[in-house]
Amino acid sequence: MESVVLTTERLVLHAPTDADVDAIADACQDPELPRWTTVPSPYSREDAEAFVRLVTEHWNAGTEAVWGVYADGGLVGMIGLHNRTEHFTGATAELGYWVEASARGKGYLVEAAHAVIDWGFTDLGLARIRWQAVVGNVPSARAARALGFRYEGLQRQALTSQRGRDDGWIAGLLPDDDRTPVDWPVL
Repeated sequence: MESVVLTTERLVLHAPTDADVDAIADACQDPELPRWTTVPSPYSREDAEAFVRLVTEHWNAGTEAVWGVYADGGLVGMIGLHNRTEHFTGATAELGYWVEASARGKGYLVEAAHAVIDWGFTDLGLARIRWQAVVGNVPSARAARALGFRYEGLQRQALTSQRGRDDGWIAGLLPDDDRTPVDWPVL
């Protein structure tokens, strides 16, 4: 599958390229990223180069779709539909994201995620999109809730990273959900 460019009112989303390596490496120095995600720590320029290559491989194989999120031409984050799995009753994927520290609080994540979710349901025909995060990652949970995800529970020791195993929150979104935020017991 060829990579896809998505645009919103303020953002352009496209697969990261070699031109983004330094910006990715710089953004991944933020200690909040490895705290809540699978981003390695320490994070090197070589890690960013490998990440860009991996994203290209995933697009080419049609297994994952990852975009850099750009505002005014600068990288402000990453977002993707990961772990795409085909089932008898339709494909599923997991929405994952991070936002560069100086870009947080500007609504970029929710704006980008709306475009990615719409593309996933419409163009990929996904039957379900999953969100999960390490317990305590309240900013990520708030974003998922704002996108209309429905909180589904706690997964004990289900998330793995170089830190080891973490408890995780999980939520889901279906194509016919109205996406109106509902109460989450953890927020």
